[in-house]
Amino acid sequence: MPSTDASTRERLLTVAERLLLESGYDAVSVRAINSAAGMNPAAVHYHFGSKDALIAALLEARLAPVWQRRLDEVTQRRRGGWTPTVPELVDLVVTPLAELAADPVGALRLRLLARFVLGRREPAWTSRWFGLGPWIELLRDARPELAKADAAQRWLLAFGLVLQFFADGMPGEVPVDTLRAFVAAGLAGS
Repeated sequence: MPSTDASTRERLLTVAERLLLESGYDAVSVRAINSAAGMNPAAVHYHFGSKDALIAALLEARLAPVWQRRLDEVTQRRRGGWTPTVPELVDLVVTPLAELAADPVGALRLRLLARFVLGRREPAWTSRWFGLGPWIELLRDARPELAKADAAQRWLLAFGLVLQFFADGMPGEVPVDTLRAFVAAGLAGS
């Protein structure tokens, strides 16, 4: 992709993020994003294919770095023979989200992520860690007796609860440690 395409994509992502954080997903149209970015009416569709694909690209660009270092370390440790525990897996998910929730812009990004994912859209994630596959593998390392389908269902429930927890501002009402314990028990099946 030529650098002008890359800069156009980044401009669209930046403008979309600003509009989405100000107004919310439903209030922002593709037309509004193109207009605010000073682009022609087809720019979002040309560069991303759809509003949902733009949102998926935005969330990955802004949130993948939050997990990437930790998850790369996990991958290296697994290659060395380490087997994760369920509480360690929960910490991999919850700790970065708790850090994001403590930052005003991070909290808004979490709300956008939650609304997008919990709205049951089927995003076209490109980042490995945004899909269920790696998480299923990790859980099955910790609990080898789990069938792949059971591990997937447990993660879907866990991610839904965790996203809801941080998106709705529950951290003030329910301690994050309570969330960790609850999710760990659910994933472990205990």
